[in-house]
Amino acid sequence: METLANLSHGFSAALSLDALLFCFIGVSVGTFVGVLPGIGALAAIAMLLPLTYYLDPMVGLIMLAGIFYGAQYGSSTAAILLNIPGTATAAVTCLDGYPMARDGRAGVALFTTSITSFFGGMFAICLMMFFTPMLANLALSFNSAEYFSAMFLGLVAASTFSVGSPLKGLAMVVLGLALAIPGTDINSGLMRFTFGRYEMAEGFQLVAIAMGLFGISEILSTLVRREQPQVLARDITFRSLLPTRDDWRRIPWPSLRGAGIGSIIGALPGSGPSMATFIAYAVERRVAKDPSRFGKGAVEGVAAPESANNAAVQAAFIPTLSLGVPGDAVMAILLGALMIHGIIPGPQFIQEQSTLFWGLVASFWIGNIMLLVLNVPLIGLWVRLLTVPYRVLYPTMLFLICVGVYSVRSNPFDVGVALAFGILGFFMNMLRYPTAPVLLGFILGPLIEEHFKRALLVSRGDLAIFIERPISAGLLALALGLLLLSLWQALRAWRRRNAVTTSMET
Repeated sequence: METLANLSHGFSAALSLDALLFCFIGVSVGTFVGVLPGIGALAAIAMLLPLTYYLDPMVGLIMLAGIFYGAQYGSSTAAILLNIPGTATAAVTCLDGYPMARDGRAGVALFTTSITSFFGGMFAICLMMFFTPMLANLALSFNSAEYFSAMFLGLVAASTFSVGSPLKGLAMVVLGLALAIPGTDINSGLMRFTFGRYEMAEGFQLVAIAMGLFGISEILSTLVRREQPQVLARDITFRSLLPTRDDWRRIPWPSLRGAGIGSIIGALPGSGPSMATFIAYAVERRVAKDPSRFGKGAVEGVAAPESANNAAVQAAFIPTLSLGVPGDAVMAILLGALMIHGIIPGPQFIQEQSTLFWGLVASFWIGNIMLLVLNVPLIGLWVRLLTVPYRVLYPTMLFLICVGVYSVRSNPFDVGVALAFGILGFFMNMLRYPTAPVLLGFILGPLIEEHFKRALLVSRGDLAIFIERPISAGLLALALGLLLLSLWQALRAWRRRNAVTTSMET
């Protein structure tokens, strides 16, 4: 009953005019950037982050969160019609969504993604309502040693689970930690690594780095590729959206399994929705009576990953809000947005910011209903957006990025930082170095440093404090296990390459 009372209080806040307006703006922008390949929620959130400085924290977070889960709805459109995922999380949808489009069933595939995304999101929101307060109560027993270990585990997990080489992911985490060092020391108040520039007194700006790595770099990559694929959409009408009776029979159980998998994996720091979609798809192939149907237009291959995708996105808020440990780069930006307003997520967050938390949860219900309305009746509009020329869209985005970065401190130095990191991100993408771990390291770097120093002050410099406390020791052991697993995978890949090279030479 207490949960329902809190949720009712949250709805009273989320149903205010400002909250409804910015929730609608968030989910609409999220769907828009999800539909257009190559932009993604991260770039959109980074561009709109300066706007939240002038908004109420709850309203600003509702808008940014709406962009995040709204992009998951829209990302499947390009995956189905173009065989190009709007976001990385929709990559699995291409496997069966695009074959359905080629068979003239694009409408059914798009409708399936909408209803299963809605179901997955609702499933995870229910878990969030009940388990986030429980996890927060458990975290009340944490001290600085546990916080350091939890954040260290989050960084290691995010780097080892990232797409590509785990060692490259770890290297990018270290780069992010290094970028967090310049500025003013939080304990002594002394300047460090500012190189005599007063602009560096506060260190690098989160907005400048995020916009550069994820916005400008994507624009540069698109300009280099010089390609805009043709849309595969054969008379998508409202009638063509309706699944057959056989489709309706095949959709429910994969959706339920996908929602469960997505909720569990999304709640783990560092896992992310991409992993959830791949696992959900693999599970469906394993339990299917005829696995050969997958990859040829099986509706289960669309329903399960889309349900897991949106469930993972909603569940990712659980560790971020209750522990203050973001699971991916988007959660890191949302964490940064709260910290800008002086709000620190953690065990006390729900008690101290109950209106914000329950208002955010209520907005998830409202936002997902808005997305269902936006994506089913207006699917034709989103399909037409795929024909927007990039030569018109991307220069506009670049201008808005520069304006957004400059508006934070009215300092041209920040615009230069964004452009520099945009070029850096472009070369990182070319060399297949993941950029998300950089942002995670930058966000968590100051927090890890603070809790590390605080724990050593409590223990009078004794490092044993991190292994004497059971929870801290368990988290560090898990992080060590992930590191060893990454090294083993890298060694195995190196041996395979050597074996292939040897066989080719002989």
